[in-house]
Amino acid sequence: MEAACLGFLMMTICFFSALLEYPLSPVHRAIHDSTVRRACIGVAVGLTITSLVYSPWGKRSGAHFNPAITLTFLRLGKVAPWDAVFYVAAHFLGAVGAMFLTSYAFSEIVSSPSVHYAVTVPGSAGISAAVVAETVMAFLLMTLILQMSNTPRLARYTGLAIGLLVATCILLGAPFSGASINPARTVASAIVAHTWSAWWLYFAAPIFGMLAAGQVYQSRYGSKAVRCATLHPHHSVRCIFCAFHSRQHVEDSTTGSEGTFVTQDG
Repeated sequence: MEAACLGFLMMTICFFSALLEYPLSPVHRAIHDSTVRRACIGVAVGLTITSLVYSPWGKRSGAHFNPAITLTFLRLGKVAPWDAVFYVAAHFLGAVGAMFLTSYAFSEIVSSPSVHYAVTVPGSAGISAAVVAETVMAFLLMTLILQMSNTPRLARYTGLAIGLLVATCILLGAPFSGASINPARTVASAIVAHTWSAWWLYFAAPIFGMLAAGQVYQSRYGSKAVRCATLHPHHSVRCIFCAFHSRQHVEDSTTGSEGTFVTQDG
């Protein structure tokens, strides 16, 4: 489910990048302002992410769609290590598979210089600015996720807030770094485009930014403040993260350690 959802997101990114940036596209010809076109791409991607979070598969998997998010929840003790391995692997496989499929089906369009497989590379401001942009965007995204998903009255709106923030990041951050915020998303485009400009920063910056956000949140609110690793905590399907916590609670009780039982709703 994580692989399929991120794969669908990659296809969406390519589709709207082509629709708005391919020179022969009627939409590109109708919208002359590049900032407006970038805003349209941001809205499309943001709406897609929101839809995936609230989709049946997003509810079931927890709607991470990003290795950096999974690794942050792993660091916070909310994801079993073995689950994290498969989540991260699924993210890369889903994203790369979707890009190969898209490049095979629409090679002439997505390979054009104006689209170039929607690769994320540092902008004219340089690598340093790209590192700062990716780190800040990742920090803000993870902070938003933790604040909203762990506040009962706001938790149900987490998906909407994520979509809005991602759309804003694409509008404001894309000129600096391409607004990836996702290592799997960058690798998928880079593989088919054979473009690896400063690829390391798209691993280091998002992961560091989100881990930093997790550490700040935990330091401020305590180790028990994070209820669950799902981005949509109020649903009726089985949550593998809560199941993990249930096992941890039993193990801690058996050894005499303090444990916390996490229910289906966090």
